[in-house]
Amino acid sequence: MNLSIILKRSAYLMLAIALGSLTGCDDDPANNGLTAANVDAAFTIAPVAGKVNTYLLTAQENGVISSKWDIGYGAYMGKMTEEVVLPDAGTYTVTHTAIAAGGATSKVSHDIVVAASDPAKPNLVRGGFFNNAADIAQWSSAKLSATGAAFWSFNSGTATIHSPGGWAQEGIYQAIDVVKDKEYTIDMLVSCPSGSDETWFEVYAGKSVPKDGVEYKDNKVMGLSTWDGCAKGAFTGRLSSVGCVKNDGTASVSNVVKFDTTGKIYLLIRSGGNTFTKDGITVSRIEMRGK
Repeated sequence: MNLSIILKRSAYLMLAIALGSLTGCDDDPANNGLTAANVDAAFTIAPVAGKVNTYLLTAQENGVISSKWDIGYGAYMGKMTEEVVLPDAGTYTVTHTAIAAGGATSKVSHDIVVAASDPAKPNLVRGGFFNNAADIAQWSSAKLSATGAAFWSFNSGTATIHSPGGWAQEGIYQAIDVVKDKEYTIDMLVSCPSGSDETWFEVYAGKSVPKDGVEYKDNKVMGLSTWDGCAKGAFTGRLSSVGCVKNDGTASVSNVVKFDTTGKIYLLIRSGGNTFTKDGITVSRIEMRGK
């Protein structure tokens, strides 16, 4: 065989081996040297001067690409420095998840003890934590499901909406007194271990009195909707974070509301769909507070 041909074939073989080695490294992220080790999730907690029950969470930044925070309401992506408000007295466990190169993570938790509730920001929702029968009794059924096919069930600390699909829906509501032109925020924890299709979960704060069997549509504030792109997969967290339904008052995703008169409004939650999750959508810690 011609010597030049042998040399060319040898060169091609060496190139193929080299390329194969590079490809092998790229396909195995555990061996590419890019995954961080010993991720430091340490953070500090400091009260914010001049603000009631407000705390600054500051993560150390060395080697950390991004942060997740959880103050007991479900984990959410945040900044290295987060300001959190805890209006109610109690002990809160704050967990910081540090995310580093290659997706490596580490968690650190610290407690915040809030000695007294903020008198300027009481929770206007009665029974929103569903702790007992008295809490549950604060809520009325909207009676949107005449056959009972869609219904709410209650457990200690939670309420869950169930629907067999076929557009069956049900709602719960209560009256709340508000002040003209004052801004309020509404929020709650929502979760579901499986996704849905053709499903909604909507929160209203309207002045119209709910009527049995009549779908409520007065002043939609927030929610989940598979048509808008959320609730298609599993989710957990504050509705203000995981929701995607636009606020009628702001035409954007927002949990802030205000009213043009002083008096009574109705906080109403209704949910259902054509192909509803088999697990139901669970809600807890429903809150409405002045800003």
